[in-house]
Amino acid sequence: MAASAAGFSVCRDCHATGRLEARRCTACGSPRLAAHPELGSLPIAHLDCDAFYASIEKRDDPSLRDKPVIVGGGTRGVVTTCCYIARIRGVRSAMPMFKALKLCPEAVIVKPRMEKYAGVGREIRQMMRDLTPLVEPLSIDEAFMDLSGTELLHGEPSAVTLVKLAARIEAEIGVSVSIGLSHNKFLAKMASDLEKPRGFSVIGRSETRDFLRVRPIGAIWGVGEAMAAKLTADGLTSIGQLQEMDEGELMRRYGAMGMRLSRLSRGIDTRTVEPRGEAKSISAETTFDTDLYRMDDLVPVLRRLSEKVSARLKATDLAATGVTLKLKTADFKLRTRQRKLQDPTRLADRIFSAGRSLLGHELDGTRFRLIGIGCSGFAPESLADPEDLVDPAFAKRKKAEAALDALRGRFGQKAIETGYTYGAPPTRSEPRRS
Repeated sequence: MAASAAGFSVCRDCHATGRLEARRCTACGSPRLAAHPELGSLPIAHLDCDAFYASIEKRDDPSLRDKPVIVGGGTRGVVTTCCYIARIRGVRSAMPMFKALKLCPEAVIVKPRMEKYAGVGREIRQMMRDLTPLVEPLSIDEAFMDLSGTELLHGEPSAVTLVKLAARIEAEIGVSVSIGLSHNKFLAKMASDLEKPRGFSVIGRSETRDFLRVRPIGAIWGVGEAMAAKLTADGLTSIGQLQEMDEGELMRRYGAMGMRLSRLSRGIDTRTVEPRGEAKSISAETTFDTDLYRMDDLVPVLRRLSEKVSARLKATDLAATGVTLKLKTADFKLRTRQRKLQDPTRLADRIFSAGRSLLGHELDGTRFRLIGIGCSGFAPESLADPEDLVDPAFAKRKKAEAALDALRGRFGQKAIETGYTYGAPPTRSEPRRS
């Protein structure tokens, strides 16, 4: 049949379209149907690979197919990610390995191969770009797509195009994906989490408010642990409560975050899908009015730059696996020093710690006219900053940084400073992304 914006179903196995009310595909008998009254009119999709790292390991080693696989380990003994068999047993990302093995003692432990995973992620993104130029990567295993206007190009509704894309990725790449389809980015990303693995979920315009009403506030994009705790302390736990509140009142309470809470609680998200190449680095740097050479002078600037880079990472849902220090001497000679991190991070604390260590090796009396700090080697934010068994105080520093972020989000970036930056001269830096 000819699919229409009025609603239809599409078989996720043979890709045939049918009536909205169908329970099985009339062409192949499969019960795996994507059906929705608005299926033909929703343009924004979020594609998320299922247990990506573990899926690649199983693909490359068929003997692991039916076994619980945990990707991680290392000196800190932390789970990076795991397959769904292990998740059924209670294993989760960032869990200490000894806890994971207690829950799932038969699990196979595999060390991460980040270059391999990044390469597979690039292959998948190219398949997405074959369908639309409007692809916005979030990390190596997820991205937004805007398929507005592609129906004429492909001769089929965007939902059918997406179902075929999922099948192509599984057949050619050997990993499965889950797709969320809606009328904006916020809801598309939320939809992709509803049915995993191999999911295809839809949130239509007409059901948006009712769908969101029963969800916890933590489901809103940008609400982290610190903000969720603040809202809970104020008696707000469900999105439905936010829907009943006046936007002005939310802004008086929570500043710019209050406006975001008000609008997203109602399913209003005006962000567009921004096509861009894969980010290779995020950095910030500054040139001094007077050349500096002392640790006491350079450290406050380095800390402030680290906070800028961290803020950019958090805003773009990225985590970094490497830190680069950049220095330019008074006679314009450039020095760059790099360090690979044990775990992906989004925290200013860890970026600064790595940068300060690198800086210490360069302080030999040389005068510097410029300093910069950058991050590279991006990974999904879900893998960032797991529990550190070697550094028990890390959890407290992580919590403190989340509290600082919440205060700055409410009152502005300069509302509160750390001891490193208090009283330091302002930098003339701009975050850079290349």
